[in-house]
Amino acid sequence: MADDRDQKTERATPRRREDARKKGQVARSQELNTALILLLGAVVLYATGPAASSCLRDVFSRCFTTFIRQQVTAPEAARMLGSIGTSTMAAMGPLLAGVFIAAAFASYCQVGFVVSGEALGPKFERLDPVKGLGRLFSMKSVVKLGTALAKVAVVAGAGYLYVRYRKDDFAPLLHCSVPAIYELMCRWCFELVLVIAFAFLLIAAADYAFQRYDFERDIRMSKEELREEMKRSEGDPLVKSRVRRIQREMANRRMMTDVPKADVVVRNPTHYAVALRYQPGRKMAPVVVAKGMNLVAQRILEIAREHDVPEVENKPLAQTLYKTVEIGGEIPPALYRAVAEVLAYVYRLKAGKTARS
Repeated sequence: MADDRDQKTERATPRRREDARKKGQVARSQELNTALILLLGAVVLYATGPAASSCLRDVFSRCFTTFIRQQVTAPEAARMLGSIGTSTMAAMGPLLAGVFIAAAFASYCQVGFVVSGEALGPKFERLDPVKGLGRLFSMKSVVKLGTALAKVAVVAGAGYLYVRYRKDDFAPLLHCSVPAIYELMCRWCFELVLVIAFAFLLIAAADYAFQRYDFERDIRMSKEELREEMKRSEGDPLVKSRVRRIQREMANRRMMTDVPKADVVVRNPTHYAVALRYQPGRKMAPVVVAKGMNLVAQRILEIAREHDVPEVENKPLAQTLYKTVEIGGEIPPALYRAVAEVLAYVYRLKAGKTARS
């Protein structure tokens, strides 16, 4: 049976990963949770075991001695149950807290903080018998079966090897007191659980590596899906081209309305045209209010002539201004001298016209 994932060859994009995360689809190994819970639970139980055992022993003692002799009324029963519950929670609280912390820590290390209700929703496509048969014989099912068999083998093997290692320590127990035997058995059980927990960690590491690999395969994209996502995220190229064209037209219209306000138009002779305006006291240097080349340059010159804006032909200056200064930007210090000579020439022309009139 062909796997649909084989047709998807492209790595998932950040957006695809985020969508999968929102759906609760993440790379996560349950075996890592099991191993950490077992490890931390054993450590907490070993550390708090004596105190918890003493507390529970006191609870049973009160139940079968003190409480049984008292007259049971509703208030007294409530008090007794409250006392038993408090003592039991005090005894088992550290262990439960340790298990909760281990589970939360294992999940956070794998996937971070993820809250998704979609993973709990019904998926009717899972009722398809054909797909169900495919999942039954999929690589994921084989890995799950292998992991379960490995855990059974680890528990059985660790138990056998540890008992074999301790076989010479059992005979002296015949001469020990009950408390001493109990203490030794607790310590040996703790050592055995630690061995099993560390073996589980190795299994969990291998399982997590497979889960990462399988997750990456699940979220891979086909070339068509990648193109569609790029269109959604970046926009249709045709629409973007039209938007850019409209923006250029609007910018050109705004630019043309500023040409009549210019002090001079520097040209080359018709290929480049740059309109400059200088406002002493408001700007430190002259500003480029419009610029263009070829047809746009010709349009700037036409508007300038209609409004009697002076023109100066200076090929090097026109090309340099067009290439280095944006519309609305001030000229750089390197061009101060050349632009100042042009403006001085224009001001002399205006002064001459005023004197003749």
